[in-house]
Amino acid sequence: MNYQALLDEIADEVRALPVRGDVARYIPELARVPPDSFGMALRRQDGATFGSGDWNRRFSLQSMAKVLLLALACSLDNDRVWSRVGVEPSGDPFNSLVQLEFEEGMPRNPLINAGALVISDILLELCGDPKAELLKFVRTMAGSPTVDFDEAVAQSELESGSRNRALTHFMKSFGNIEHSVDVVLDFYVHACALAMSCNEVVQAFSFLSEHGVNRPNEDRILTVPQVRRLNAIMLTCGFYDESGDFAFHVGLPGKSGVGGGIVAVCPGRFTAAAWSPRLGSKGNSILATEALRRLTQRSNASVF
Repeated sequence: MNYQALLDEIADEVRALPVRGDVARYIPELARVPPDSFGMALRRQDGATFGSGDWNRRFSLQSMAKVLLLALACSLDNDRVWSRVGVEPSGDPFNSLVQLEFEEGMPRNPLINAGALVISDILLELCGDPKAELLKFVRTMAGSPTVDFDEAVAQSELESGSRNRALTHFMKSFGNIEHSVDVVLDFYVHACALAMSCNEVVQAFSFLSEHGVNRPNEDRILTVPQVRRLNAIMLTCGFYDESGDFAFHVGLPGKSGVGGGIVAVCPGRFTAAAWSPRLGSKGNSILATEALRRLTQRSNASVF
């Protein structure tokens, strides 16, 4: 298949669609991003990479980074992770407080905000310098030594993150946060503020389509069973209360972020990413979702 021609075709088509949605204005720094940007990339299993549009422009990963946090934590202490977070879809918005009280501070899964805050707390325990170790991990995975935190985004998110602060305090009251709330939040917002391009994203996440191995350096990041579980969680929980819709229309495990990015994994075949800052009502990029839908339909790529 000529993936380059396909990506170019899809990029032209989605850019011509009627304008819908808006940027994530509740994080002031994200409100500054040009709303009509669009980029798309695909990395085939043999390492060949294709892209179209703004595919080399970096954007804020936001919740996409939760997968990388989870992968790092699982690589260090798999059992501890699954003793403190669940694996069920939430069916609620990504920053909901509702289920935490009913479930006594145990987040439904690691890809909602509460779950990623617990994973951040775990990494504070497992890593001597968690920011430095996360950055080293991500740079290695992406094959790019210049990937970094966007400090302006991190500060903006910290200053506007009252709901995340409430979530962390609430879980701490149940004993599922061990460190200082301020320290947990600082690490969490820096993870969300990782800035990467679609080109870097498909490299960094490619281990999920290649049975846990990061190529071309052949480093094993996770075991095959661990990768299967991460892909299963992305399929069922990667888009919050729109995860079923993404599985229905796109048919691949994936993860979105309110920075407008989405990554999708076709095991044994490719990793794809799309970015467009305008979001729908559930916090997922409208054009990125549509682009990936067209990609999977025309390439006959699905896990089903």
